[in-house]
Amino acid sequence: MCRLLGYLGLPRRLDALLTEPQHSLVVQSYQPREMTAGLLNADGFGIGWYDPQRHPEPFTYKNLLPIWSDINLAPLSRYIESGCVLASIRSATTGQAVDLSNCQPFQRGRILGVHNGFVERFRATLYRPLRSLLKDELYQAIGGSTDSEHFFALFLNTLQTEPGISWAGALANCLATVSDLAAQHDTRFAANLIFSDGDRLVASRYANRSPAPSLYWLRDEAAFPDGIVIASEPITPGDWQALPENSILSVGRNCEVQYHSI
Repeated sequence: MCRLLGYLGLPRRLDALLTEPQHSLVVQSYQPREMTAGLLNADGFGIGWYDPQRHPEPFTYKNLLPIWSDINLAPLSRYIESGCVLASIRSATTGQAVDLSNCQPFQRGRILGVHNGFVERFRATLYRPLRSLLKDELYQAIGGSTDSEHFFALFLNTLQTEPGISWAGALANCLATVSDLAAQHDTRFAANLIFSDGDRLVASRYANRSPAPSLYWLRDEAAFPDGIVIASEPITPGDWQALPENSILSVGRNCEVQYHSI
């Protein structure tokens, strides 16, 4: 299981999100509290952030080292500011390669995506069924082998093939599609997902068999005024809200929040 983080709000330095909090992603990489599988998140990490004054598409930084071992992270995170950030620390599923093509966040155009979860026996169960649903350009764009990247491609495919659909609706449709396929192949899956285009966040906490991996959100607390954080585990003290199982959280440009049950 990986650990995720998403932020939307007033621009903040990356270190305030990634390294300074009491239970930051650095700490979660070696001492997670709520993982349901695995002990460490030591198989690399990635960060995506937006700076629309410089470029409309997000910037990414990835490394195969554990996040605690990257000597470049501290100086970079003190320098970079952003109003929208996605980050992930990885605990690789057995059999999946530890390489940059499998390192999150995934990006296409302005959209970033991260996933915490699994598909049981992915290569033998949902790999081909999911790929068969994709438009050719998205099929060809998949560079790695993870279930995570296929979820990302399916979300993009839904946005492209269902014009006008909301992001929450697209995510719900993706989860329904995967649920149907999983039922046909009698396989378990979990899909805590966060997607962003720099102006919004949409996140899910979902599993076809309980319990779903943990996911929390926090808004307008002292540590993050005028902002919202979504995280696998609370990174600071505060009034963190657990996202209910099998639900979607949408966050708009002004940090307005909406729940959607699945």
